[in-house]
Formats: sequence, C-alpha cells, structure tokens
Amino acid sequence: MPEPHKKPRIIAVANQKGGVGKTTTAINLAAALAVGGMKVLLIDIDPQGNASTGLGIEHDLREGGSYALLAGEATLATAILPANVENLSIVPAVPDLIGADLEFSQVPRREFLLRDALAQGCDADVVFIDCPPGLALLTLNALVAADAVLVPLQAEFFALEGISQLMRSVDMVKRSLNPQLEIEGIVLTMTDKRNNLSEQVSGDVRTYFKDKVFETAIPRNIRITEAPSHGIPVLLYDFRSTGAQAYLALAAEFLRRARARKELA
Repeated sequence: MPEPHKKPRIIAVANQKGGVGKTTTAINLAAALAVGGMKVLLIDIDPQGNASTGLGIEHDLREGGSYALLAGEATLATAILPANVENLSIVPAVPDLIGADLEFSQVPRREFLLRDALAQGCDADVVFIDCPPGLALLTLNALVAADAVLVPLQAEFFALEGISQLMRSVDMVKRSLNPQLEIEGIVLTMTDKRNNLSEQVSGDVRTYFKDKVFETAIPRNIRITEAPSHGIPVLLYDFRSTGAQAYLALAAEFLRRARARKELA
C-alpha cells in the first residue's frame, strides 16, 4: 500500500491591510526555507496573483490554479506547479478568484473549501497561503484551513489599527470554525532605523505583542522591491543584499521557533 501523505504545517500569511509586505514575505520566507532543504508549497489565493508572478509563473501556465482547487475542479496534485527554486512549489492564482465571494456564497461549507482541498495531502513540510488584503471569504478559507497565522506588519502608524481587526477575526475563527488556529508570529516589515516613527512603531508592537513578534525585522531594501519584476525571490536576485540576508535570518528564526514548539508540545 502507498504511504499516507504526511500532514504539513499550514500557515496563512495574512493582513487585512494591503502594501505591508505580505506577498513579499510569503515568497521570500518560502524560498529561504526551500533553499535550506525543506519542501515548501505556496498557495496563492490573492486574485492579483502577485506571488505567482513573483515566482515567475507565466499567466498562460496558471490555468485554473487555486480557483479550480476551491471550486473542486482540480485536485491539489494537479494544481501544483514547480517554482523557480528547488524544493518550492506553487498553486498559482487566477483572476477568476475576484468573484469568489459572490460565486461561492451559496456553496455548502463555503468556509471549508480550502481545508477540504488540502485534506488530499501533499509531500510538503510546510504550506504557506498568501491571502488577499481584507477579511472576506478567501482569507476566511485560509484561516479555517491553517494551523497558524503569520502577520507581516509594516512599521507605520496605520498598520497598528489594521492588526487589531485581524486579531479579532482570528479569535472569531478560532472560536467558531478552527479551534486549533494560533498566531505563528508577527514579522515587522519595511523597517528603517533612520526613521524615528518606524522605530517607535516597532517598539510599540514588541511591547504589546512581546514574544509573538519575530526578532528578525525586514528592512526597506531596493533589491526586495526589484526582485519580483524578474520573477525570482530576492535570494536569487541578489543573495548578498540586506533584504536577502534578512529573509534568511527570518527562516532560521522560523525553524528555531518550530523546534521550540515541538519541545514544549
């Protein structure tokens, strides 16, 4: 008999505010872990498809992508495509996802579509779900399917308002739909030590959320913003850049936290 699929750790990368480095973090953390030897799957459920573009997936190769997966028109195995990093795969996004809220509104168990699709299993060690901004049905599906939520948070004042709403949504999902859901951590992004406000916001976040905040912060770095236009993670674009090194450090901390969690379990 074939061996059953192992259960990967599933992490939703979410923030209801756009432009906070969510997709950038999903791409580059996934790539850094893959470079380190882990098998990683990235599922792009953002209709903009930026994660798919950032990993070099051409539009004519995406076909049904994650939309077909949610609609039951594709299996997880058939929806997965290889990315341009060894050990990294992706389920790409397609524009059809734009109408998901309306199209799936009357579907039974509409909040569980992604969880049911992922129950088919895969050989990944970790699965990242890149969510769209906002807290509508697609993000709700990710939170219901996930073991944990990773929150990229831009070091600016308005980001603090958005995270409180996200945390309330996580609590709601945990109470009613996914009791196992937890906070994987908060990653400060676009930090600038020369900017007093950035430093103040970072300090406030660390004071309030304490050890939920990763020690590693992602700085503003031009190489991070340039890499997606070449369809590759920053690690492949400029390995020596401060942005690439920050994501390698974040991956190392991610693994340390995973080991500590198993020791405490």
